[in-house]
Amino acid sequence: MIEQRRALTISEISRRIAQLVTVDEYLRGVWIVGETVDVRVTGGNCYLTICEKDADGRVVAQVRACIWQSAFRPIAQRFKAATGQDLRGDMRIMAYVSTNYHPVYGLALSVIDINPAYTLGDAAQRRARMVQRLKDEGIIDLNRSLSWPAAPMRVAIVSARGAAGYGDFIKQMCENKSRLRFAMRLFPATMQGDKAPQSIIAALQAIAQEADKWDCVAIIRGGGATGDLAAYEDYALAAAIARFPLPVIIGIGHDRDSTLLDYVANLCVKTPTAAAERLIGMGTQALAALDERAQRIMLMLTDRLGAHHRQLDIIEGQLPVLAVSVAERARAALDSARMALVGVADRRLKPQAAMLDGLEASMRQASAFAVERARGRLDAIGSVLAALSPEATLRRGYSITRLGGKAVRDASALAEGDMIETVFASGSAKSIITKINQE
Repeated sequence: MIEQRRALTISEISRRIAQLVTVDEYLRGVWIVGETVDVRVTGGNCYLTICEKDADGRVVAQVRACIWQSAFRPIAQRFKAATGQDLRGDMRIMAYVSTNYHPVYGLALSVIDINPAYTLGDAAQRRARMVQRLKDEGIIDLNRSLSWPAAPMRVAIVSARGAAGYGDFIKQMCENKSRLRFAMRLFPATMQGDKAPQSIIAALQAIAQEADKWDCVAIIRGGGATGDLAAYEDYALAAAIARFPLPVIIGIGHDRDSTLLDYVANLCVKTPTAAAERLIGMGTQALAALDERAQRIMLMLTDRLGAHHRQLDIIEGQLPVLAVSVAERARAALDSARMALVGVADRRLKPQAAMLDGLEASMRQASAFAVERARGRLDAIGSVLAALSPEATLRRGYSITRLGGKAVRDASALAEGDMIETVFASGSAKSIITKINQE
């Protein structure tokens, strides 16, 4: 059993702890590093918790701290001037503190000073590493290199539903002085806190599925605590914007602060209203360009019509004279052509006529000669035919025997009792066959 001594009261043990803390001179003033948690300002004093995390992000130690009003204002001013941010949660800081122990409130640190260079360096190094990664992967300039349509009239909006910044954006877009009509649709997302990056990425993915319906994307958020910008120092969100196929304009409601998204988005402005004004400006500029082009076309048409009217007036005045002049020139041209044709005809026809006359005489002579030759041939043929005719044969003492009107050339064609007719040069005789000799 543990040896029993006089029991101490809570106040007694608290005083002993306080004495130990007070005696240790090192704890009266020491620089510490840690991460801020739950930073709040009340009554001019700043209350916060400073913690230490392991490599897995788990808290391994933490202590309450306070920056009293007398020190907080100059510390906050120097910190804001150096880092561009207010002191907030989830920041790594280097603070000069003294250690106190209170019987009721326990161990606490009084922050005497903060080294903003440490915080700035940590945040800058983290952002620099992400920027370098975006460069190494070759995506940092992808969205910034996209060309904007002349008039981006179809706008997909990523914002929190019902947020004041979203309302300001819509009001500005709908009430523009140029009376431009934009097609807009909200893709709601959480715009601050740990869930913001993934929520915004999900909204971008939904827009990408119907990218052909939109000209650009506006990621907007109204003003808020400076610490809310931590959601926009996210590599996955920056990479999603860098790779997005449509131009992205960002207006997240901070006039002086920048984020990692400024390195990848096509356009970055400070507020939702400024984003609306930029889009309206593009549309107005395109409208002005169209108006200017229309004016140039009208002036050109007016000039051309005026010139044509003047030309028509001149032609109208010249038409009577031109008609007479043209007719006279045409008549003169016809006369000249007629004379030229007569001369050409004479030169061409006379040799042809002489040639025809010569051909006519030759043809007559040739025809007469051909007729004489043909007549001689006919006479010779006639003599031959006359000598070979049946009549001439009969006159030479021959006769023709016919049976049934046909000449008989062979005795075998006859039969006893046939009546035949024998034709002589002069006259004929009929006979009846009584005997046939085949020898």
